[in-house]
Amino acid sequence: MRLPDDYDDRSGLTPTVVSAIVAVTLFVAAILAVVLMMNNDHRGSGNHNVAQSQNSPTPPPAPSATSYPDTDELLSGSKLTPDDLDFWNMYPPSESPSATPEPVASPEATQNDPSTDGKHTLITYSDGKEEWVLISPYLPKHEYDFTRLVCQSELMKYFEDGKQVSFVGVDVSKLQDYIDFVKVKKAGINFVMIRVGARGYGTGQLILDEYFSDNIKRATDAGLDVGVYFYSQAITEDEAREEANMVIENLGEYQISYPVAFDMELVENDTARTDTLSKTERTAITKAFLDTIAAAGYKTMIYGNKQWLIKAIDMSKLTAYDVWLAQEADIPDYPYKFTMWQYSRTGNIDGIAGYANLNISFIDYSEK
Repeated sequence: MRLPDDYDDRSGLTPTVVSAIVAVTLFVAAILAVVLMMNNDHRGSGNHNVAQSQNSPTPPPAPSATSYPDTDELLSGSKLTPDDLDFWNMYPPSESPSATPEPVASPEATQNDPSTDGKHTLITYSDGKEEWVLISPYLPKHEYDFTRLVCQSELMKYFEDGKQVSFVGVDVSKLQDYIDFVKVKKAGINFVMIRVGARGYGTGQLILDEYFSDNIKRATDAGLDVGVYFYSQAITEDEAREEANMVIENLGEYQISYPVAFDMELVENDTARTDTLSKTERTAITKAFLDTIAAAGYKTMIYGNKQWLIKAIDMSKLTAYDVWLAQEADIPDYPYKFTMWQYSRTGNIDGIAGYANLNISFIDYSEK
């Protein structure tokens, strides 16, 4: 811009300086105007976005993340223990889908199992039926350790401290026919139980075993210890005493060292006159026989299998008499006290034709 010639510069500024100042001022004003316009455009754009945000649907909130304690919280002021932070045990090793876990019996079920509770014993009847019966806490129990039993050539022996303390025997009747007792003795037999006679299970007639006299004489001569037994079918106490007196009469002058045994047992595959007896009646008959024998000075004994001794008679009334257990087994499981055990009916003994009934006595009756 050109200034007039009559311009009076009283401030000392020359026209050139003034022109420069005016130019700078106009330049700054132009820049400010541009800045203001740009600022207005930015504000309008922002308001447009806000309006769109208000008119559009509100998006659903993001799912909250699981909150875990901070490290500082775990390290101080916390009641957690190292085990609480061990999350590896939360994931046990995977098992095969086909694997089925074994059922575990509860302690109560185990205690209630009669086969393992130690309070029951198994009875097997002649028809194969089985029954677990409670073991009486009042009857005396045997104290044998059957790990000390040794079977040598069919002969069962019992040892204590390396010494044999038992005795091997056979029981015989007319069913064994003629017996060479000398050979029996050499075969390792110590004693023999000989049948005196029997009562017929149908007729009730008393019968003397036709081999009795010969058997007791030759067994004694061979040096064997001798005992006897009677097969009873008494149905009254008087008949039991009659049977006992028959035994005493036929023993006569023979000296026996082993007991006189009472044998009443189940008659299989037929009807017997004793089938209708009650347990109480059988017990009274057994006692009547044995009391008569004891009064004559002989040792006494009850013969029977496990079923007979536990179910057929009341042993709590007969504890004064020894027991001769009949049970074909490697180890007997009769829980109560017994002194003699018939463990086989199919033994082979030199001097006896056919099968022999084998027995073991846990005491020496010759010294009793």
